[in-house]
Amino acid sequence: MKKYLLVLACMFALVLAACSDDSADSGTAGDSGKSQEYRTVYSGEIKTLNYLKTSETNEFAVAANLVDGLIEYDEYGIVKPGLATEWEHNDDASVWTFKIREGAKWVDHEGKEVADVVAQDFVDGLNYVLDAKNESSTAWIATVVKNGDAFYNGEVTDFQQVGVKALDDYTLEYTLEGSTPYFLSMLNYVCFFPVNGAFLAETGEAFGTTRENFLYNGSYILDKFEPQNERVLVKNKTYWDKDNVKIDRIRYKYNKEAATVAPELFLRGEIDGASIPTSILDEWLKAEDKKDVVRQNTNNFYTYFYALNFDPQFDAEFAPENWKVAVNNKDFRKSLFHGLDRISAMLTMEPYNPENLISNTITPKNFVDVAGVDYTLLAPLKAISENDSFNKELAAQHKEAAMKALEGKVTFPVKVVLPYNSGSPEWANRSQVVEQQLENLLGKDYIDVELYAGPATGFLGEVRRPGKFSMIEANWGPDFADPSTYTDPFTTGGTYNKPELAEGYNAEYDKLVEAAKVEVEPAKRYELFAKAEAFLIEEAFVIPYAVGGGGYVASKLNPFESQYSPFGVTSEKFKGQSILEKPMSNEEYESAKEAWEKERAEALANASK
Repeated sequence: MKKYLLVLACMFALVLAACSDDSADSGTAGDSGKSQEYRTVYSGEIKTLNYLKTSETNEFAVAANLVDGLIEYDEYGIVKPGLATEWEHNDDASVWTFKIREGAKWVDHEGKEVADVVAQDFVDGLNYVLDAKNESSTAWIATVVKNGDAFYNGEVTDFQQVGVKALDDYTLEYTLEGSTPYFLSMLNYVCFFPVNGAFLAETGEAFGTTRENFLYNGSYILDKFEPQNERVLVKNKTYWDKDNVKIDRIRYKYNKEAATVAPELFLRGEIDGASIPTSILDEWLKAEDKKDVVRQNTNNFYTYFYALNFDPQFDAEFAPENWKVAVNNKDFRKSLFHGLDRISAMLTMEPYNPENLISNTITPKNFVDVAGVDYTLLAPLKAISENDSFNKELAAQHKEAAMKALEGKVTFPVKVVLPYNSGSPEWANRSQVVEQQLENLLGKDYIDVELYAGPATGFLGEVRRPGKFSMIEANWGPDFADPSTYTDPFTTGGTYNKPELAEGYNAEYDKLVEAAKVEVEPAKRYELFAKAEAFLIEEAFVIPYAVGGGGYVASKLNPFESQYSPFGVTSEKFKGQSILEKPMSNEEYESAKEAWEKERAEALANASK
């Protein structure tokens, strides 16, 4: 999926809580024997429940708990049945056949049964996604299906020619454009989720606008949906796997200052979890009544980077045309690339071990490997992966070269519009650090960093997607188990920073990516993707920054109980998790992590036999 800029407000604002609520209308209780409620506060509001259209993390994170797909993952990252009970593929993995679980139900917002889940629901879902008039933000990933791209572009008008078929009520077949051995991992994404076609036709454009205009087949039903007030999820009593749903009720409470007030709410006992910002972290780690309830957060495979915009659309007062000329000069880009002290920026989130989050590549380490060699260590990416981009001497050299080349063409200092999400205090702090650090190193005669506080809600739509920035902290999450998943933000047609408009680009990155995509032999394929990624970074079209996660939290959730997968929506599910009696300490976290890593290694070894 195109997981556009992950609004960090969500990551920092989300806080967790649990309490007993004997009056809750719910099914099986959690481990405590009582009805469990998990409460959160948030500041970034969702705008739609239409999981077939959205690409925003906070929106499909809700949908992941309301609708199931064909497969899911266990706590060790091993694929297991979801709405498909079994599957098989042909020799070259271009045709996949799934048996749909019989007895799974679609229900309405009151939990009343509406219809059985059948194979046609997956056909109808993909038909919606690939119909260009629906403007699905996730259609691109579905074009792996034969004639998917042709149908989306109008070259094929009969959906019967698209490679998805309901062979009968409980047999579903996908025919793909070519060999796709990682197709299972793609199914963990919302564009392959089912929809009841009759209900979709009945609701039309109103689908997903309210809890009533929505059908559920997942772990939870949306019991309350009041934007900028509250939304409540309750356990789906008809769910096919309800015994593995331990938390009975999930309560999201809106608070525009969520990220700031969460720790205090935790201390008052109103919530049982919070992200702990660095501004108070030292105090928490030292205080007797706090140090045993705060722990590290887990890292993930989201990749964070600074994107340089080649199609600026910000206000004239900040001289977008001046920026456009400057950013098209490679030495100017490289001065920023080598001038950014990423560790100083990361200290705003991880003051003790910032190096643990820093990433020198777009694709994070340990994502995929070739014969035991990590992808990031393949040539020519290896040289980039093993060296810090921050280099004062190189930054100064590129600055001098840029000023010479741009003399008479650009007005110095060049204004650099650097926006951040106002819902995230740590993002705001980090932006201030970047402003001061870059200006102090490169000189205020060279650049003038202009900070811009964007909205907490709708940041993507109002700032990043319209191109109202010079340079922006952005991210991308993987959608399937192949390096190609990290290329899509930057190829022609992507909506991040339009590098295809850069002088000297000459579609070179596109060519490198396409050459890699058509290669089916894994070792050669990965080497070609490594070459493409090295080109992108070496040209300084982007500045790799960090991996996701990290920071510190106080939480009654055990992160090693949740479903685990680097891609798709699995990690957003509450299914399988239960409430701890007390928050996990950092010592307990480290012990649990060590045990989980050993158990996962054994589980993966057994799964590969």
